[in-house]
Formats: sequence, C-alpha cells, structure tokens
Amino acid sequence: MMLPFTGSYRAEDTVFLLKPLCLEMVDVAAKERLIQSGQRHYSEMLTPEQTPGPRYLCLFEALTDRYAARLATEIATLAHYLMEARHRQITVVSLARAGTPIGALLIRALRWLGRTDIRHYSISIIRDRGIDENALAFILRGEQREPAGLVFVDGWTAKGVIAEELRQALRRWNARHPEQLPEILHVVSDIGGVADVAATYDDYAIPSGILNATVSGLTSRSILNAAIGPDDFHGCVFYQEFASHDRSNWFLDRVAALFPTVTPGSAYADREKRRAQRQAMTDFLAGLHVRYAISDRNLVKPGVAEATRVLLRRVPGLLLLRDPAHADVQHLQLLAAEKQVPVIVDPSMPIAATALIKELL
Repeated sequence: MMLPFTGSYRAEDTVFLLKPLCLEMVDVAAKERLIQSGQRHYSEMLTPEQTPGPRYLCLFEALTDRYAARLATEIATLAHYLMEARHRQITVVSLARAGTPIGALLIRALRWLGRTDIRHYSISIIRDRGIDENALAFILRGEQREPAGLVFVDGWTAKGVIAEELRQALRRWNARHPEQLPEILHVVSDIGGVADVAATYDDYAIPSGILNATVSGLTSRSILNAAIGPDDFHGCVFYQEFASHDRSNWFLDRVAALFPTVTPGSAYADREKRRAQRQAMTDFLAGLHVRYAISDRNLVKPGVAEATRVLLRRVPGLLLLRDPAHADVQHLQLLAAEKQVPVIVDPSMPIAATALIKELL
C-alpha cells in the first residue's frame, strides 16, 4: 500500500508521494562510470550524501540572508499569478527534489493570501523515464483533487530537459486518461527560457539550490529501480540521521516571514521574452560544446544551482564562472577547491556559473 509521508516538513506544508527505501549507496566515481557507459540509469543509484560542513553552512545562511526578501517577492509573485489564473481549487505539485522547498513556500504564500482549498504534493519526475503516474492518480482519484487545479512547480530551469520531460509526460497522460491536466510549468528562475510561467530570468543563487536533503525535508532525489513495483510511488531515501543538521523548516520560516513586507511583481508568461531567453541559452550551450569538444549534452550543467549539484554529487571536470568575486558563487569556489576542480573565468557568459562533468570513458 502506497502511503504519503512528510519527511521533516509539517504536513500542511508538504506531502511527499515517494516510497522510502533502504538503498545500498554507490561510490561517486563508480556511479559516474556506470551512467556514462550506459550500464545504469542515474535514477537507479545514489551516492552517499554528506551534511554540509560549518563553512558551507555559513555560506548557505549568508545567501539566505541576502536573498530571502527577493525569494519571498518571487514566490508572492507566483502566488498572485495563481490567484488570478486559478479561481477554484489549487493543488501545487512540485517536482522532487529541487521543486519541493519552492512548492512549500508557494503553499504558504497562497494560504497567507487567503486561499484555503490548497494542497502541496511533491512527486517524482525522472529524465528519460517520465513522471510518476501512480502519484498523479493518487492526487486525482485518491485525494479527489480537481485536474484543472494542478499547478506543476520546479525551482528553476537550465537546459530545459525536465521541462520537456514534464510536457511529454503530461501529453501522454492526457491522451490516455479522462482527467485533463494543464501542461504548464511554473518556476522561480527560468534561465533556460523553457518554463511557461516564471518570476525571473536571472541566474542567481536561490539558497535552497545549494543544499541537498537538509533543505528538502531530509529526502534524497527520487529513485526508480527494481525496488519500485508497478503500483508503487517512485522511491527516495529519508535521511533521519541528518535531523540535527536540518534547515528545511528554518528556510521556509525565514522566507515566509517576509511575505507581508514584499510587493509582488508580474510573473513572466510572455512567449517572445521566453523565446529570446531560450535562444541565448541555446547559443551559449552550442559555443560550449564546440569550445570544450563535449560529446554528450548531459555533461553540461548551466546555472548556479545545476553547477552546485555537479560539485556536490557528480565528478566535476571544470567550473566556469562569470564573476568569481560575486557572493552567489562563493560556495562553488569552496567546493571546487575541496575537489581540486579547475576554474575558468569567462565574463562573457550570460549566466553566473556552469559546470562540466568529467568524461571518464
């Protein structure tokens, strides 16, 4: 029987539709070789996750202080947009794991604005494998949520891989099921120009993007391997042992406390502006592929948040920074120094940071 759980979040903030697993961890280098050789899909494995050290945690807290008001403004902007766009029930469906803190903040903002018939579920979507349809069915049929009220939310975009995965998954669902779901992605930062609704196009260090489980309800990224049966939700690991390091609720409280003090802006839903943003990212990535002779697009991770994930849990080969003195990339430089990753400064980049995964084969 599939049962939702809340991780370390409060139940009114987040319900994970994920199956907690006990999983044997794989060494980072071994995992990278298995992925690059095609022997295993990334979603089948996890590497051991570490709690942040004191210096890194200080950088996270400093970024939260720096950007809490900005993020509160952007979350409020998305909430106001949804208040106008969805007049009845709203069900926030965040894409685990990067979307989870954003979805939790969005549900708090909607509640603060007076909406009562709201829920937040965090579900799995996996590149090349699609969305967790058992989770969608649970929301729609088990919880009786209105299909038109589902709001799909992620933290940011980069190359647009997950955005396209979501659209394909929702098209498949809508072709086969009576419940017709809106094929719309909402994000805070749309640096790839691929979301339908965004609060900003800027590449900046959204604080929740620089931590892993300890800002995401103590859950891992989602897992889809042989332990997941046909009737199960996709899986995750719940890191109860990290509880003393958890900043999940602290982060929500810190940002949500500022909702009454900010003035929401206008969400970006303009196709022309989005097209220009997407073209800029496409041109940048094409130049990178030529300059560094990159054979696999999955080895390029543009943006501060994606670069952080490479340095935390992949085998990084190179870190590119637009301005090494900027506060947004201090944590990246710390991680690069710890892992002896070369850093190249490129002031012409349209974004703040990019990481290249090292080719091992």
